[in-house]
Amino acid sequence: MSHQRYEADLRRLMAGFPTGVSVVTALAPDGTPWGMTCTSLCSVALDPPTLLVCLRAGSPTLRAIQDSGSLSVNLLHQRARATSELFGSGAADRFDRLPWVPAQNGGPHLIEAAHTIADCTVTAEQTVGDHAVIMARVTLVTSLCRPVPLLYGMRRYGSWAEDTENSFLSYDFIS
Repeated sequence: MSHQRYEADLRRLMAGFPTGVSVVTALAPDGTPWGMTCTSLCSVALDPPTLLVCLRAGSPTLRAIQDSGSLSVNLLHQRARATSELFGSGAADRFDRLPWVPAQNGGPHLIEAAHTIADCTVTAEQTVGDHAVIMARVTLVTSLCRPVPLLYGMRRYGSWAEDTENSFLSYDFIS
């Protein structure tokens, strides 16, 4: 077996770690919606229910979260690749290009792209390198449809494919 070693290359490392895709959203105090595609998301605690998201320092979405003290995590379903790409592009008109509704205590809900949405209150923030690590307490979870998540890994999108013969879900990457 041959082994290859690389300089510390986090992108290469994380490409081999498939994950779900979310769009983190917030409303600025002036009512402007902000959002960005985020795969750096994990559960921290069940009690109190807490999520961790990592966002690029200096991003308008991070600034809106800091100013409002709240955010929403929109977990994208398997047919929402275009939404992931749109919110990863930085397009200024992204909220004009798809339906969304404001949340009572959080950011915009992407009602056609998400299968589940968590509204959160920020409880802590830590700067690490070129990102901010945000701890957020989940205050409300909204389920919009059956959770068949959009996945990302190996620099490709994928989804769970139902295996009717064995009655379980398998991982299937799509280009």
